[in-house]
Amino acid sequence: MTGPMPSVDPARVHALVVGIEAYEAGDSWRLPGPARDAVRFWRLLRAAGVPQSQLRLHLAPLPSYDPEVPYERADRATLRRVLVRELSPAQGDLLWVWWGGHGVLDRSGRLRLFCADADVADKAGIDLDSALARYAGDAVPGLREQMWIVDACETFEEDLAFQEALPADALPVGRPNHVHRQTVLRAAGRGRVAANDPVRATGLFSDVLLGLLDDRAADLPAPPDPEELFPAVRARIAALREEGRTLQYPEIRLQGPDRTEILPPAGPPDVPRPLSAMQRAVEALLAYDLMNDPAERQTVVAALNPRVTAVLRRHSKARTDAVNILDGLSRRHPEALRDLYDAVVSLDDDPGLKVELAAALTELAATSARSRDRK
Repeated sequence: MTGPMPSVDPARVHALVVGIEAYEAGDSWRLPGPARDAVRFWRLLRAAGVPQSQLRLHLAPLPSYDPEVPYERADRATLRRVLVRELSPAQGDLLWVWWGGHGVLDRSGRLRLFCADADVADKAGIDLDSALARYAGDAVPGLREQMWIVDACETFEEDLAFQEALPADALPVGRPNHVHRQTVLRAAGRGRVAANDPVRATGLFSDVLLGLLDDRAADLPAPPDPEELFPAVRARIAALREEGRTLQYPEIRLQGPDRTEILPPAGPPDVPRPLSAMQRAVEALLAYDLMNDPAERQTVVAALNPRVTAVLRRHSKARTDAVNILDGLSRRHPEALRDLYDAVVSLDDDPGLKVELAAALTELAATSARSRDRK
């Protein structure tokens, strides 16, 4: 997996290049930059000799930007069709995927990339993790060398307090066959925002990476050695953090027949990634042994107002049930979080546990309130 890839025939290269600036959700979702960054990347591959017919460019530019190159739509149906039906059977050796736009980590920790037709009621998107799984199995017979570059936020879905949780929407996945090699660069890092420069209309990560790829243009379309490229990416993003322009920590994952590894971020190894308010509340609740017992957990829920509990989704697994309970209360009846605290500590009055539970539920209530205020 290490070392630069040998030179490749441009005729054996395929790419999916996505840049989404405008969303059906409206002006609050406007994001100047991703379409421009995508076109810059598209031009690099064209200059390297990759046939235009094998460069699938999908954009949703803002009205102020004319890409001046032919492109296709970037709605969910179009992108899903490309990933599942058109690109999967492509005959070739190398796949580049470039995606810029809005994203979020769902409640299962999967990265959802929103498409141009996403709006408040229907956040249409692509499940990146299922796309990677599909392209690492027998559903994709060729394209054994792959470079995926994603410049999107990885904010926790819980922190955004959507009125409705994102539905499961994975791509169909075949059987893993251990012949594909994937290098995946993600801009933000878990729970973090991928910064954008609205004045220059570019993503900070995209701008850094495009500059590094431009420096290596003579070697394209073969991807650079990821272990040579990534330290340069980390160093430049670290400089931007020092300037106060971003808080992101890019990540790179290497996966192949002989190796699966996530290279460490640039931050100090002993600094834990932040928990979302929902995650903190779940951990604080499950720290009580009683919440891991179905009967005792039901005793806690039964102590709440029946008007509140009637709308809660329940589950037999303790963690899933805890997420459902906390999600339902924080969205619809945040005042009942205090009742939940009282019900738990009435059964177990452990001093240390109840201090953390109180703090976690207070943070969750405040996060939900801020999200409602923004809507």
